[in-house]
Amino acid sequence: MEDEALRSAYALRRAMLGDAYVDSQTTEADPVAREFQDHITRQAWGVWTRGGALSNRDRSLLVLAMTAALGRMEEFRLHAGAQPRTGVTDAEIDELLFQVAAYCGAPAAIAARRAVREVRAARWTEQAAAAAGSAPAPATAPANGTEA
Repeated sequence: MEDEALRSAYALRRAMLGDAYVDSQTTEADPVAREFQDHITRQAWGVWTRGGALSNRDRSLLVLAMTAALGRMEEFRLHAGAQPRTGVTDAEIDELLFQVAAYCGAPAAIAARRAVREVRAARWTEQAAAAAGSAPAPATAPANGTEA
């Protein structure tokens, strides 16, 4: 990491995706892998740190819509899982998928909807495990569209 712009991009990437994920992507000893991660961070996260009229929450919604539309479910899952740190709500992601279906097609929206279910199920499992010592965990994930 050589410059302030790259440091800022990494800081935001860590804030949005978490230290564990960023560390898992950047700890390879291979210098080309590290250079690649710097490049991706500078390109993808540098645009987040440049300022402008969009908030990080808005940018997060756009990334979710674009990755869903492009069928990039691995990236969609990553950003959907980061949603508690981005200010985007479950209800907003649900609504976003209606827009994806209308403008990008049902297959893209259906695949993203499946990914959302997986991400939320993992979140509920983690929350239940964390709460196991202090309160009984719910038997199933909420089904009424008001997921946490």
